[in-house]
Amino acid sequence: MREARTVPTTVEIEQLLRSAELRVTRPRVAVLTAVHDHPHADTDTIIGAVRAGLGDVSHQAVYDVLRALTEARLLRRIQPSGSVARYESRVGDNHHHVVCRSCGAIADVDCAVGHAPCLTASDDHGFVVDEAEVVYWGTCPSCATTTTEERPATPGRTHP
Repeated sequence: MREARTVPTTVEIEQLLRSAELRVTRPRVAVLTAVHDHPHADTDTIIGAVRAGLGDVSHQAVYDVLRALTEARLLRRIQPSGSVARYESRVGDNHHHVVCRSCGAIADVDCAVGHAPCLTASDDHGFVVDEAEVVYWGTCPSCATTTTEERPATPGRTHP
């Protein structure tokens, strides 16, 4: 089981930026902090968090910072089928995701077997595989409980 992740301090965020050879700017610190605070957040959530801390910041500024941080591999951009792009700060490993079909909640799933890319293709067609992306789909515990509670009784069947 994976340990709970802690949100880095401002000094640690600044060190991350410098280690990636990026200038330390207030928007970059704010965006990186927002993604650490809100794993798997969409852009609107990140913009809201950044504006709560910095005031008026344009959508374009946040998009530009997200792109720069993703290119620097300080963030990872994911986009499950049918979903908007989301960002996470867990980088440097080859983990996967489980997505709720009902509410869209996303959680990290560690590789099931071995080292990155953790899955060996049955036929790699000559490619040098360096990453495997797997998305597990299902219903989260909260939605499963709600669905069970709201489901009408089926004739001839009783529900506890």
